[in-house]
Amino acid sequence: MVTVIIPIYNAEPYIDKCVQSVVNQIYKDWECILVDDGSTDGSGEICEKWASIDSRIKVIRQVNQGVSVARNRGLDSSS
Repeated sequence: MVTVIIPIYNAEPYIDKCVQSVVNQIYKDWECILVDDGSTDGSGEICEKWASIDSRIKVIRQVNQGVSVARNRGLDSSS
């Protein structure tokens, strides 16, 4: 299994295209962890939408702590 960790902070205009590129891959044994690092736009809601569409997508929401903490939080929750 491959785990894709995507730290997100106020990336509302880009999330759909980013996640769609993961979903479109030929390789199907993957999980995608979207770590919303305290976004103040609609990023968190878009992440939740994707998680409801595909069970391989997980969402973690946290207060803003920076990209390194967000990435490490995703690593800690990977399978």
